[in-house]
Amino acid sequence: MQMSETSKAPEVGLKLESYQVVYRPLVTEKGVHRATRHNAYAFEVHPQATKTDIKRAIEELFNVRVAGVRTQNRLGKARRYRHRQGVTSGWKKAIVKLAPDSRIDFY
Repeated sequence: MQMSETSKAPEVGLKLESYQVVYRPLVTEKGVHRATRHNAYAFEVHPQATKTDIKRAIEELFNVRVAGVRTQNRLGKARRYRHRQGVTSGWKKAIVKLAPDSRIDFY
């Protein structure tokens, strides 16, 4: 069976709303430096969100233009509580670089 040129392959994955993609901004010393010098901001995001999802969500939520998105999967750390060993949850971090004419004010 051939696919016509007008039909697209079905998209695979979760359909996340913008408010479901971005959990919170990461406001740290390094993040503030990155924001002032390089116009890049860090966010904790949904672990299954793609770079395209993150770009769309940031543009909708903050009314800015995104130039690029870099992501990191942060592993959980080993922790002890009394006589038990455990691991904290892993999470996903996104560093979003904005266009030169765009800014986000957190502080």
